[in-house]
Amino acid sequence: MAKTIFIVDDSATMLMSVRSNLQLHGFVVETASDGLQALNKLKTGFKPDLIITDINMPNMGGLELIRNARALPSLRFTPILALTTESQKAMREEAKQLGASGWLVKPVTGVDLVKVIKQVVPGA
Repeated sequence: MAKTIFIVDDSATMLMSVRSNLQLHGFVVETASDGLQALNKLKTGFKPDLIITDINMPNMGGLELIRNARALPSLRFTPILALTTESQKAMREEAKQLGASGWLVKPVTGVDLVKVIKQVVPGA
């Protein structure tokens, strides 16, 4: 069964690029344009196999999304990757403390992204 990946990014170009690449690799992809939209969707019971989030977004950023997603019992063990232009060590550490499973700095090739997904999502 295809794994579902939830991509959260305020860049329509980034959403389209990552979505098309992941769909080519057989993944089901859902998207949200900011953390607040993503959290609202997650609170309705949507349970993806992986969440990939940008860090800097309007309304609710990725760090706050990670914190709130980890507070939902159904998402306690769901892998969450940060995919961002941020490379500051302090921000990476904060994301890790909040429950992020990994941190990728943009740009990331489609091949590299799929490689990381296969490492963090069992059976991907």
